[in-house]
Amino acid sequence: MSRVHRIEVRVYYEDTDFSGVVYHASYLRFMERGRTELIRALGVEQRELFDGETALGFAVRKMTIDFLRPAVMDDLLTIETRSVEARGATMDVEQRVLRGEEVLIIAAVKVACVGGGRARRIPDGLRARLMLDD
Repeated sequence: MSRVHRIEVRVYYEDTDFSGVVYHASYLRFMERGRTELIRALGVEQRELFDGETALGFAVRKMTIDFLRPAVMDDLLTIETRSVEARGATMDVEQRVLRGEEVLIIAAVKVACVGGGRARRIPDGLRARLMLDD
């Protein structure tokens, strides 16, 4: 199981609805940034994955989200991301969105590694960096 990766995200006006509360779809963007920065922190640039004959990407296959508390404009949020398990072409990721110590969002995400229009096994090098076993 991997370590928890953290990034901070400030809530801007564009992230909120008419009442100043974070719009639910904005959390999807925040969590996507968290997953992208987890991969970057492991020394893998997204461009590297997309280049060449063996171009790979990650697509969300399934996501379950518990919206526990709302965030509002100007909040400083922490996005926690942790890879949990890998099976062939898929990886399970746990994410949380926090305001200080307060947990606002809990998400379970299944991402699929894809290339050439179909599922591809997660490369062993990336699997090792994520500290995952099949």
